[in-house]
Amino acid sequence: MLHLALRMAAHRITALLAVACAVLGGAALITTTGVLAESGLRSQLPPGRLGGADVVVAADQEFHPGGDLPIALPERATVPAALVDRLAGLPGVTAAVGDIGFPAAPVDGHGRPVPVAGDPGTAGHGWSSTRLLAGARIEGRAPSGAKEVAVDAAAGLAVGDRVRVVANGRPAAAYRVSALVDAPGADGGVWFADRTADALAGRGTGGDGPRAGTVDLIGLRAADGAGARVAAAVREAVAGTGLEVTTGADRGEAVAPGVGSARSLLILLAGSLGGIVLLITGFVVAGALGVTIAGQRRDLALMRAVGATPKQIRRLAAAQSTVVAVIALVPGVAVGYLLAGRFRGLLADRGVLPEELPLAFSPLPALATLLLVVSAVRLSARCAAWRTSRMPATEAVAESRSEPRTPSRGRTTAGLLLILGACALSVVPLLSRTVLGASVTSIAGILAAIGLALSGPALVRSAGEAVVRRLRPGVAAPTWLALSNVRAYALRLSGVVSPLAMGVVFVLTYTLAQTTVLAATTEDTRAGTRAQYELTAPALGGLPDGTLSAVRDVPGVRAAEPAGTTTVVWEYEELGEPAAESASAMILAPGAGDVVDLGVTDGALDRLTGATVAVSGEAARTRDAGLGKRVRLVLGDGARVDARVVAVYDRGLGFGPVVLSRELAAGHTTTGLDQRALVRTDGTPRAGRALAELAAGRPGLAVASTAPAATGADAPPEVWVNLAVVVVLLGYLLLSIANRLVAATAQRRAEIAALRLVGTTPRQIRAMMRREAAVIAAAALVCGLLLSAVPLALLGQGFLGRPWPAGPAWLLPAVAATVVLTSYLTIELPTRHALRTPPADALRTG
Repeated sequence: MLHLALRMAAHRITALLAVACAVLGGAALITTTGVLAESGLRSQLPPGRLGGADVVVAADQEFHPGGDLPIALPERATVPAALVDRLAGLPGVTAAVGDIGFPAAPVDGHGRPVPVAGDPGTAGHGWSSTRLLAGARIEGRAPSGAKEVAVDAAAGLAVGDRVRVVANGRPAAAYRVSALVDAPGADGGVWFADRTADALAGRGTGGDGPRAGTVDLIGLRAADGAGARVAAAVREAVAGTGLEVTTGADRGEAVAPGVGSARSLLILLAGSLGGIVLLITGFVVAGALGVTIAGQRRDLALMRAVGATPKQIRRLAAAQSTVVAVIALVPGVAVGYLLAGRFRGLLADRGVLPEELPLAFSPLPALATLLLVVSAVRLSARCAAWRTSRMPATEAVAESRSEPRTPSRGRTTAGLLLILGACALSVVPLLSRTVLGASVTSIAGILAAIGLALSGPALVRSAGEAVVRRLRPGVAAPTWLALSNVRAYALRLSGVVSPLAMGVVFVLTYTLAQTTVLAATTEDTRAGTRAQYELTAPALGGLPDGTLSAVRDVPGVRAAEPAGTTTVVWEYEELGEPAAESASAMILAPGAGDVVDLGVTDGALDRLTGATVAVSGEAARTRDAGLGKRVRLVLGDGARVDARVVAVYDRGLGFGPVVLSRELAAGHTTTGLDQRALVRTDGTPRAGRALAELAAGRPGLAVASTAPAATGADAPPEVWVNLAVVVVLLGYLLLSIANRLVAATAQRRAEIAALRLVGTTPRQIRAMMRREAAVIAAAALVCGLLLSAVPLALLGQGFLGRPWPAGPAWLLPAVAATVVLTSYLTIELPTRHALRTPPADALRTG
């Protein structure tokens, strides 16, 4: 069977090239998705500044919902400081360090923060934390007293220099540099005397701050050969406390919780891409195999005539397709691993992933790709050969040069039902004005395109018959031939129209869904932001104390309020079952109504005091969280709170599903500082200049307009990532479609030769094929537009209040030009090549 399959494959190599290209591209995309998913599960961050610790004890930075993947918590949770001495007494422990991190930034002589490689929000530490560094080279001595610091050797300072440091929002103070620290993971750190660090960070045991008496983590150094024994003893000592004990490569998770949470993003990204990739890959591979098997119907029919059983025919079709698939899988998987690396680079460049998070490479994505693709190829080949294998031998031979007179009713019905189902699915954006609701638009479009592929033959035949009946008697011969082919070979034509239409649907729905959500989000934010300016201090880790009062004293300033962003996990019930969802949450003060307008429909923002929240209307409706109700939240550091809803607002797309009161979030963020201040002025240029002068006179402050950029530069990085995915998938679709059209045209050599033998000139044949290309392009565009119209109209109505989406005006003409050019070139070039072959030779070999 294998020998026969190889002989058949060699005889139809042109058609099988379409299958090989479809498999190669599909394998690359599936492997890329698999690498991202595996990296989200297994990738390890480097230990960084914890490289010298053998054992690390830290709080669990994940929320574990029942029956689902853990949700990362990006805000630093704390550990009781009293545990340090207890663990220091364990056998084998040579050093126990309670590490803390707080905002700290050196300032140069011009009042500008010194650029650092790490996060300024956690750059400040106690001197004892240097014992957790691996291979640290220290020049100088430890800081003594409250006016000495040690700095990273890369800061450009020398021992004995004087430097001003902004620490935890306090005014810049002068310090003497007592030491330079050169070690992996130092990353612009600033080390104070331990007591000074505790006081600056508000961690002293006698303090009254929300994090007094705590440390961020505990690092332990063990005697030589005692690491495993110490780790076991520590796990026993902290059992039941909820603390995590990590060693080896797992230590990197404790360095920065916000960085570690990026792994969860990889899992979500792989999950969202996986569905689209599998749908498109399966569709393209099945279509390519359909064209290939259709070109071999005569061979398969003759084998039936000489005694081959239906099962043998299907096995033969599957065997030759599997051989081609396995050959194409090898480069496809290799390209997938390379593409995953490039995609990770794109995510890092856009700030979606941290630079230090590597990808995890193993054979698992390759094995998964092999199983999925080979299974899809074998199933598709058997389905494509099913009709020929089941027919009586004489009928199979008689039909090998023509198509079935009537398309399958079951196939047509299934296709129409899929199109109707896609239309019903398109209603979701009207019911849910969320990013998840918008994502249904592209899924509905692709389902409709698959429905077109199934019902296409019947629709094309009906349209062809209607057009042929209305042809005038004097119509040109090439036109008559082209339209007759449309009617007689509806299955073949729909096989090339469907993938082109899917390309149109995919590009329009996927791209316009992104741009429409972005437009709606931008409009929500623009309409809801009353402040003209925002003041930030990213190089300081947050706004210094006294910034808000200074801004309010600026002439022309009408209001200035703090604002921030964190992450919460909302626990609720869905259909009687417990559910949990992570979401971004704003942090606002009671006076926020002076600088933002969330579109409050019930309650008021001035009630945001204590354990209170405001929620979006969508969240209030779907989660039974109306005014006065209580909601269960898990804050970004894992603290569980029960908060009362004091306001419900409309602009949830621009401001998120939940807003926390400033008092509720206090003590539950990593830095504890306000991230920005929203400032509303009297609108005069004088007020803007005064704000700029204030920012210029204070270290690290930056003032910017709150108006959204017209260039799209303020677009969330996820938008650019999604558009990059569109480009890659579109390239795969176009390549596969082009190969499929070339293969379908090349298989018509015998038909072209027969036309030449009955007197048709090469010029007439080229004219006929060009008209067919025009029919294919027109049909693909019309079908693609019709299938996209309903989902996009409902998306626009739900998100923008109008029955059309938002997007670039050039997109539709570009799509139309691409479809026309693809149809013309992939039919014209094979036709010219076929005309170079003498008709007799073509009939003998075709």
